[in-house]
Amino acid sequence: MARMHPALRRARRPAPRVVCILSRKRSLYSTKRLLEAAKEQGHKAAVLDTMRCHVLVDRGAPQIFYGAERVPPPDVAVPRIGSSVTGYGLAVVRQLEAMGVPVLNSSQAIAVSRDKLHCLQALAAQGLFVPRTLLAHHRASTSRLVEQVGGLPAIVKLIRGTQGVGVMIATTLEEAQALLNTFWDLGHDILLQQFVRESEGRDVRALVVGGRVVAAMRRLAKKGEFRSNIHRGAEAVALQLPKAYGDAAVRAARVLGLEVAGVDLLESNEGPKVLEVNSSPGFEGLEAATRVDIAGAIVRRAVEIAMLARR
Repeated sequence: MARMHPALRRARRPAPRVVCILSRKRSLYSTKRLLEAAKEQGHKAAVLDTMRCHVLVDRGAPQIFYGAERVPPPDVAVPRIGSSVTGYGLAVVRQLEAMGVPVLNSSQAIAVSRDKLHCLQALAAQGLFVPRTLLAHHRASTSRLVEQVGGLPAIVKLIRGTQGVGVMIATTLEEAQALLNTFWDLGHDILLQQFVRESEGRDVRALVVGGRVVAAMRRLAKKGEFRSNIHRGAEAVALQLPKAYGDAAVRAARVLGLEVAGVDLLESNEGPKVLEVNSSPGFEGLEAATRVDIAGAIVRRAVEIAMLARR
C-alpha cells in the first residue's frame, strides 16, 4: 500500500489548513516566502516539485504520486508553474482539480495567460486596451506588417516567454525582416507588437490577489535596455497606483479568471495598456520596493478559497 507524503498529513484543526505549493525549487524567493507565510499563519505547508509529481489517471480515482508516496488531497494548492514546464505543470494542476482540490489559479486560467496572443485576445475582447499586436506566419511584406502595428520601432516577441526572454526591438525594416525570418526559419510563431514610445524603458507591475491590487511598482530599465524586467537589472520603485491603472489590472485578472496575477501595464498617452499578465508572478522586487507582505496576502486568499469550497 502506498504511503502518504508525510508533509501533507492533515493537522487536527477544524479549519482547512493544509497548503500545497507546487514549485520546482523550495529555495526560490517566492516559494520560500509562501512557505514562511503559511507557517506564520498557522497552516501546515508542503512544497512539491512539480516535475516529480506522477499523475495517475484512473476512472473515478485520479491520483498524484510523489515518488512512491501517494499525495492525499490538500485543502488548497498554490501553483508556481514556470514557463519552461508549462505543459507538465498544467497536467499536474488539472489532476489536482480532478481530485476536487481548490487551486489558486486554475489550469485554464494559467494556460490562457501563458499564451501571449490568447491572453491579449481575451483582454481586448472585453474592452481592455492592449498594444496593437499582430500574428503573421506568411512571409508578407515586412513594411506592411510593421505599418499595421503603428510603424517603427516595433517589438518582436515569442508567443511564450518570460523575464524578457524572446523579446527584441526592431528599429529598421531590415532588422524587422531579419528577426522575422530567423524565428520563422526556426519554426517559431512570433508576434509583432506596437512600440509605445512614451513608455520606453519603463512599465508598471500591479500584483492582484483576490480581485484587488495589493502592491504596485514602476520598473525602470537600466541604461541601454528597453526591457524593464527586474531580472534584467531594472530598478523598482514603489507606486501609488492611479485608479485607472488599478481598475485595468483588476479587470485583466478577472477576465482571465486569475486569483493571483502580476499585471504589466504600459503608461501610454491613451491611458493604461495591458502588456502581459503573469499567472506565477515573482514578487521579490515588489516586496523589496513596497514592503508589502505579498506572500501573506496570497496564502490568506488561498485559505479563503479552501474554506469557501468546503461550504
